[in-house]
Amino acid sequence: MTMQQIAEKVGVSKFAVSQALSGKPGVSEETRMRIVQAANELGYSWRTQSPLKDNAGRPDLRDETSLSKGTVIILMPNVRFQSRESLFWGRIIDGVTAALAERELGVMMVTEGYSDRSLKSINPKGVLGLIGIGYIATPLLLEIRNLRIPFVLVDHEDTLIPSDSVFMNNYDSMRQMTSLVLQSGRRDLRFAGSPGYSRSFHDRWLGYRIAMEEAGVPVPAQEEDPFLQLEEDAYLIVDREIPQLAANRKLPSAFVCGNDFFAYLILKSLIVNGVKVPEEVAVTGFDHTDEERDPALPSLSTIHVPNETLGRRAVEILFQRLADPDRPFEKTMIHGALLLRESFKIN
Repeated sequence: MTMQQIAEKVGVSKFAVSQALSGKPGVSEETRMRIVQAANELGYSWRTQSPLKDNAGRPDLRDETSLSKGTVIILMPNVRFQSRESLFWGRIIDGVTAALAERELGVMMVTEGYSDRSLKSINPKGVLGLIGIGYIATPLLLEIRNLRIPFVLVDHEDTLIPSDSVFMNNYDSMRQMTSLVLQSGRRDLRFAGSPGYSRSFHDRWLGYRIAMEEAGVPVPAQEEDPFLQLEEDAYLIVDREIPQLAANRKLPSAFVCGNDFFAYLILKSLIVNGVKVPEEVAVTGFDHTDEERDPALPSLSTIHVPNETLGRRAVEILFQRLADPDRPFEKTMIHGALLLRESFKIN
């Protein structure tokens, strides 16, 4: 497969293909995406190889002391509340750094978003691999691929750039929680959180929706439900909708929330508006961050995400990739556990 064949398929010049695949300016983002997609469809290979080689040019992972000379990059752009201080993301980073420390590897944190200087200062020969955490834009992933740095993604995947990935089993866990709420006799359920916010939220929404459909319970249309629009303006929506629903006696029997942050917003608003939880309205979350410890609030029923395990597993998969660069890409799903506490309990 050559760049010329890609150029002919997309209908652009070979120069444009070269610029797009090298992450350089000169082509629009739309054209860049079309070129990347065509390259993947035609089997164009950006071969990822370990910077450590034996005498025959093969990855050399037999000597653990040689691995101590490598550095692993942890990449987490500061978008969508992704930060080292986050109770959710921070624990994943803890798992990654702990696993790397056990292997006596150096770590470099990169937290800036996509820009022309993002990874330009990095010498690929001194990098063993990269672990991306959370949402990472396609152009930045393309830049990493072109640097030939092996990488694993945690809680993210890109259809244009296949890679190894590690996910919480969001779909099955949310489906299980929703089914349990339905089995308690509550039928009027509302999901809180935008399905388009992230891949994890989309999978959690699907788990909720499938459980509702299997129980024969109608699901409100997405465009008609303000609770399915919860993102950065979540405070405003909750502060507007909960008092109005409470005043009109139209509250659902349960809120099944996309994460604990949204669950606590709703829980606090319900209590402020005189709603008894869980007697009148139950609330469940997802992530087990326990970011709200107000003793005046009922403890939140939620789904425990083994964040540190996600980080450790990403390191293990990276080493598997280094040992066998040509192995098929894999998506690893890790299960969580349901924690039933005061905001929703089985009678």
